Amino acid sequence: MTDIREHQLSTDGNETRSNADILRQELSDEINRLNRFSVRGILALSLFLVVSLLAWRGFFFLPAPDTVTAFLGKPPSARIIGIVLLIYTFSALILSLSRMTAGVEHRSSFSHVGYLTAFFLFYYFGKSLEDNYWAVFGAGITILGVESYRIWAFCSEGIAKNREDIAYVTRTGRPPPQE
Repeated sequence: MTDIREHQLSTDGNETRSNADILRQELSDEINRLNRFSVRGILALSLFLVVSLLAWRGFFFLPAPDTVTAFLGKPPSARIIGIVLLIYTFSALILSLSRMTAGVEHRSSFSHVGYLTAFFLFYYFGKSLEDNYWAVFGAGITILGVESYRIWAFCSEGIAKNREDIAYVTRTGRPPPQE
């Protein structure tokens, strides 16, 4: 009878150890995922800088604004584009800051690059890119800087929590208590 009980205890101990190893591996995988995700904001910012460089050079690979406006029609005025850029900038910042406050994992950084590229293009086809380049560039750096920080802060917090959970599992062999 004693042998059976000792065998059951050793089996239960191995099973607990196995579960702890699985949990540690899952937490390590989540840390790796967060590490990969944390650079997403910087990648979006880098892409925006490339687009900004192309805009600075006058989008040399695009057709002339007159050709496009002859086909599509007259673009909105620079003043209207500026008002929309201002509204977009404040909306994007408020949205990003609210996501940061709520601790939401959201992957929208690259969409901001698309919207900002559209503003560069509207100014280009409206023949006012030279006068408004710095407005779009400043808005982009601000929005993507906040987004990059938001993503980095979210990932850093998640990594720290997962490392604490790994330490707890290593010490106790049990899953950490849920908050």
